[in-house]
Amino acid sequence: MLRASLNSLSRNKFARNVAIVASGALGAQIITMVFTPFVTRIYGPETFGLLGTFVAIVSVLAPCLSLSFPIAIALPEDDVEAKGLARLSFTLAFLMGAALALALWLGRQSFVELLNLQSIEAFIMFLPIALFLSAWLEIEQQWLIRKKRFGEIAKVAVVQAFLINSSKIGIGLFSATATVLISLTAVGSAMHAALLFKTARINEPFFGLNPIKYSRNSFMSLAKKYSDFPIYRTPQIFINAVSQSLPVIMLASFFGASTAGFYTLARLAMAMPSTLIGKSVGDVFYPRINDAARSGENITRLLIKASSILAVVGFLPFTIIVIFGPWVFSQVFGSEWGVSGEYARYLSLFFYLNLINRPSVSAVPMLGLQKGLLLYEIVSTGGKVIGLMIGFYIYKSDVMAIMLFSIIGALTYLWMIAWIIYRSKGWKSEKASR
Repeated sequence: MLRASLNSLSRNKFARNVAIVASGALGAQIITMVFTPFVTRIYGPETFGLLGTFVAIVSVLAPCLSLSFPIAIALPEDDVEAKGLARLSFTLAFLMGAALALALWLGRQSFVELLNLQSIEAFIMFLPIALFLSAWLEIEQQWLIRKKRFGEIAKVAVVQAFLINSSKIGIGLFSATATVLISLTAVGSAMHAALLFKTARINEPFFGLNPIKYSRNSFMSLAKKYSDFPIYRTPQIFINAVSQSLPVIMLASFFGASTAGFYTLARLAMAMPSTLIGKSVGDVFYPRINDAARSGENITRLLIKASSILAVVGFLPFTIIVIFGPWVFSQVFGSEWGVSGEYARYLSLFFYLNLINRPSVSAVPMLGLQKGLLLYEIVSTGGKVIGLMIGFYIYKSDVMAIMLFSIIGALTYLWMIAWIIYRSKGWKSEKASR
């Protein structure tokens, strides 16, 4: 019976695609995990904190650059329209990045004082570069996801992870500074996007479209047709990024860069299962559920099955961290990182539910729930912010703030999964054209 199940799984196209993407994510995560104990012994908590704060700000601002149009690249039935979306996304990212660079050049001091983050003032002008490169990377990834070229995505993920992590150690031996880590973050996105672009080998590039073919897909008409993405998905992603990045920014502001560094490592380690399994499933599930919708398959059953599998897969690793977190982190990353393990044990519940909700989030565009997801993010973020504030202002405790943040976040994730599965039951096949 077991052999029959394995044979069935190997013949399942969706399972094979997940395995391909997961193999790339697995390779990249293994490389990162192998290098991280060396990196944490070269760069201290304060340096990690500066990097974490910078990355948190990038995560918050990134959705605003291309207004989430790259996510729509997988939806059109013809490639001409999809390439138009890619071109629109790239143009928006360039213009918004240039505008941000000018704004920061004129008001850098005000921006730093507003967030009470004087420690990252020296790195502020890296932001527009990192944001633009992040947008370029997302465009390339979404195009390859549309074409179901999961093999290229997997290979590039492994190569990029090895090169960047090697650079962190190699350069860090001579200069273990935040400038090195932040610069490599931007370089990593550029390298990743360039490698994807090279391996894609698209016959008709985004910026060489036939004007006659492209006239019906002008920027304005595309923006209007896919207006749900900037109107609902961009604020949703922005608010979600705020809710996830706020602990780093607030820890840096209230307790200093070192405390933010401990949280950054904890979050990095706890996010790995979500990155490895959740993103792999999400990337494959997105086009899969669109195909299922067009062919009239049972969407609810597909969502429940995918979510249940992730719940089983993620249970053991997260449970281990809950029980042995501080000891594991001290042994793996160095004795000074035990505090990160304490943070990680409280973050486990949050990231466990974050892993399970990946199929539900992937189904949102097809189900037309952009507006509802935005409302959910507003309420969810408000709850998590309240939890952080209670921990910081009432208990004056970083651990209590993180614990409340995690519990509230996990409960809202659970509610979202139930809500999307419930809404999928009433979904009609004609909506697949959305």
